[in-house]
Amino acid sequence: MGHQRTLLYLYTFISLLTLSSFTAADDTAAMSKLLAALSPTPSEWSATTACCNWKNVNCDSTGRVTSIKLVSQGLSGTLPSDLNTLTQLTSLSLQSNSLSGPIPSLANLSSLQQLYLDNNNFTSIPNGFFQGLTSLQILTLTQNIDLAPWYIPTELTQATSLVTFYASNANIIGSLPDIFDKLPSLQDLRLSYNNLTGPLPKSFGGSGIKNLWLDYQLNGLSGNINVLSSMTQLNQAWLHKNQFTGPIPDLSNCTSLFDLQLRDNQFTGLIPASLMSILSLKNVSLDNNELQGPYPKFPSGTKVTLDGINSFCLTAPGLACDPQVTALLEIAAALEYPINLATSWTGNNACNQWTSVICDSQGTIITVNFGKLGFVGTISPAFTKLTSFRNLYLNDNSLTGSIPAGLANMTSLQLLDVSNNNLTGLIPNFASTVKLVKSGNPLLGINTPSGSGGSGGSSPSNGTTNNGSSAGTGSSSSSVSPGTIAGIVIAVVVFVVLFIWIICYLRKRHSRFGSVKNGKEVIMNIGGSNVVISIEVLRQATNNFSEDNILGRGGFGVVYKGELYDGTKIAVKRMKSVAMSCRGMKQFDAEIAVLTKVRHRHLVALLGYCINENERLLVFEYVPEGTLTQHLFQWTTGRVTTKVDVYAFGVILMELITSRKALDDTMPDEGSQLVPWFRQILINKENIPNAIDQTLNPDEETMESIYKVVELAGYCTTRESYKRPDMGHVVNILSPLVEQWNPISHEEEHTHSIFHGEEDTYGIDPHISLSLTLER
Repeated sequence: MGHQRTLLYLYTFISLLTLSSFTAADDTAAMSKLLAALSPTPSEWSATTACCNWKNVNCDSTGRVTSIKLVSQGLSGTLPSDLNTLTQLTSLSLQSNSLSGPIPSLANLSSLQQLYLDNNNFTSIPNGFFQGLTSLQILTLTQNIDLAPWYIPTELTQATSLVTFYASNANIIGSLPDIFDKLPSLQDLRLSYNNLTGPLPKSFGGSGIKNLWLDYQLNGLSGNINVLSSMTQLNQAWLHKNQFTGPIPDLSNCTSLFDLQLRDNQFTGLIPASLMSILSLKNVSLDNNELQGPYPKFPSGTKVTLDGINSFCLTAPGLACDPQVTALLEIAAALEYPINLATSWTGNNACNQWTSVICDSQGTIITVNFGKLGFVGTISPAFTKLTSFRNLYLNDNSLTGSIPAGLANMTSLQLLDVSNNNLTGLIPNFASTVKLVKSGNPLLGINTPSGSGGSGGSSPSNGTTNNGSSAGTGSSSSSVSPGTIAGIVIAVVVFVVLFIWIICYLRKRHSRFGSVKNGKEVIMNIGGSNVVISIEVLRQATNNFSEDNILGRGGFGVVYKGELYDGTKIAVKRMKSVAMSCRGMKQFDAEIAVLTKVRHRHLVALLGYCINENERLLVFEYVPEGTLTQHLFQWTTGRVTTKVDVYAFGVILMELITSRKALDDTMPDEGSQLVPWFRQILINKENIPNAIDQTLNPDEETMESIYKVVELAGYCTTRESYKRPDMGHVVNILSPLVEQWNPISHEEEHTHSIFHGEEDTYGIDPHISLSLTLER
């Protein structure tokens, strides 16, 4: 028996020794392949020396490789595929080299704790890469810009010991997986400069993350950032350069937060007082959002940047907003601070061009129109703070909750339209003078039974009433004879038909467009054309300048698509609001007069314009074939800047001068692209007369002006954007030419003249400058 036990022990020892020798040999084979793959050969590595004696390689007592450290060695090459046979490896440091090719699978290296692969040129990450990395604590993949697009896999949850995960500028796409509650040790997460999209995962809440870097996503993370409220261990939050929306949440539980970067997003609403009370906070950036309300006042020890396009009511910190502004912001809070309100609601005067707000001549709000704006949230009781308002349109949204009872106490209220929402609860007892429109809310007016044996709730009345008490409040209905009802119905029908006929008749007699001033329609005549369009017409045509109707943005402002009541499609250029002097108004009028007369097949026709206090809007015909950018720059991509606007203007000048398209597939290859062809013409001034549109037939004086425009077009389309002029310089060059321009040749001196073969009905004297002609 004792002899058998001795043999068993000896067999076990020999088996273990054989196994150890076998796995050590596997390590030697894997390290030999790694040596062959790297160039240049790492210092003190040699095929004639045992790998455990190589520089920066450590082994355990059995000869198994435990760490490899080749940091900043200038190495290139592709890693061998069998590195995962180094099963005792605890640390692999290959950062800051030029390694390329796919990262080999390291799956099931259960001893691996540190993996540094950042700052290389790897091209792909294999499927199952994170499988079985149960001891992994540090993983860095930052600055591997050649990686094929990849998603953060859910298998990362197997790395339950992970503390640090860096993968900035590593071509990660998709949404952040909701797995962070399964990574209890994670403290540092840096994923900047990728293409992550979608919302922040709920599993961030309650996690131990201290440093969160998600800035500069290509298309932007979106949604709100409310989850940060429950990230109580947070020290740093870099969320700038994304598409986050909604208000900044209460972060008072983040007592260790010292660095908060929220600039360049779409945050709306007031900056919470709790943010200004976090004692640990040292750096805050809130630039370029749509933040509203009072200008914030942070402690002196906090560095804050608030530049850009925020919409604070005042510029001095700590001062309260106007009461009407304050009430409207409370109302917006119940609607989750919609972005389309925030972009318009600027300044401290709610009667100064605030979207959806109408005031009387005394500067008092009388109408709020939120109809068909896609709002969510609830109806705020703060409407009662607008003590003089008469009309409230909330129809066709997705509002929930009940109608605030306080609205029934407003003596000035005349109309309340809450139709087509998801409202519930009882209807307040409105006065008979209030027109209540409530259809499309199936649960509105239903009374919940209380106590056993109680009667069921009353059925909702989904119509229009002049007294809210008749719907869902238990009032008894009055007795009205059928004859009386029939008489009322007939009278109403006759009145409506007559009213519609009168409106149609008046519309036929008046111009299609008008401007409204002091409540009355005013038609202005400039250059022989009725081209003034009222702001109300444009608001209706563009659905209150809805974000959904935006065609483009530029340094001048925003262009909206619209549709007039007769079906005419229009494009409305809404310029940035600026104060206009008398001289500026005269210049603007002169520009309008010219644009109404100039017609060219490469110019979109001007239909009209609007002056609404300090705001100026131009109305053009709508071109459904796409944007100007698509037609002029089919060969370019990238972010549009003011320098691109200058380039586009240069191309337009070229088109006007030559009567050629920017891209013309019917031309030979060397001439199909206008810009390169045109720039070849610029090499020799003598080529220019033959390159221009021959129908211009310019005289010597006009040709000198054309030379200047040709030169300007060349500067505008310079390849290096920093060499292009700004639009101010462009205007300075062109303005003197406008003063000299005559629409007819010098030989035709009679005022009733011929212009390019067509009779000139404008009676322009060729000897008078354009500005003087317009002032006649």
